[in-house]
Amino acid sequence: MDTDRLPGCYRHPDRDTGIRCTRCERPICPECMISASVGFQCPECVRGGSGTGHRPTANAPRTLAGGAVATDPQLITKILIGINVAVFLAAAVFPALVIQLELLGRYVEYVGAPLEGVSTGQYHRLLTSVFLHVEWWHVIGNMLGLWFIGGPLEAALGRARYLAVYLLSGLGGSALVYLLTPPNTPTLGASGAVFGLLGATVVLARRLRYEMRPLLTAVVLMLVLTFVPFGGSLNVSWQAHIGGLVTGALLALGLLRPAAGRNRTLIQWGTCAAVFLLVAAVVAVRTAALT
Repeated sequence: MDTDRLPGCYRHPDRDTGIRCTRCERPICPECMISASVGFQCPECVRGGSGTGHRPTANAPRTLAGGAVATDPQLITKILIGINVAVFLAAAVFPALVIQLELLGRYVEYVGAPLEGVSTGQYHRLLTSVFLHVEWWHVIGNMLGLWFIGGPLEAALGRARYLAVYLLSGLGGSALVYLLTPPNTPTLGASGAVFGLLGATVVLARRLRYEMRPLLTAVVLMLVLTFVPFGGSLNVSWQAHIGGLVTGALLALGLLRPAAGRNRTLIQWGTCAAVFLLVAAVVAVRTAALT
């Protein structure tokens, strides 16, 4: 018998955890833990109320990051997967759509045609390219990554904060691609956003004091595949992967910062605003260089 093994969550026995509810002392996993004034509580204790006479919202279940606990903790992940698949199918039916949505800094479609690309004011490409795929293996691979990495992270952050990490990580990856690649090189795919979720997951695991070696090994393996793709035929954008990974980690540092009350909310959304402004600055610098 392994006496060193952590206990399993009382609601999800297959998930080992070192966190216990501060009221009933039952072991709880990240999906079940709800931030309290001191430590974390389980959903049953939160629903039971604190007996302090506070309004009902004061005892509403909260995620680790302070977001509301949803009935479906993976709804945003499912919606994002649905959008990616829908755009993939639309691009298969209308191939011209790819030209309008992919990330390109500056290009001319044919001699005499007007200049197009992000540097000409088509800033939507920085985000639309994150939802665009043209190969079935590409969309399947990214959606599997989104499901397995994004689902647990959404449960820990809450819907709004999770969506902010996904979108800003995608923008961060696109900004680095825009900055460091030739302006006429097309780039597309959700991998930057998925790597952002991975970066946020590393910060979450560190915050919960989980065993880091398996997760760090996965990160290293994914980076190896980024820089040394097997088969030699895959065109992988390391700029999108690194940009997304760093952006997601920076966001998680602010979103998971231990704090309480209004200061916590201010820090969280202030972090999102600061990261967005950083991305905007990178885009502005590259645009100025191209024009």
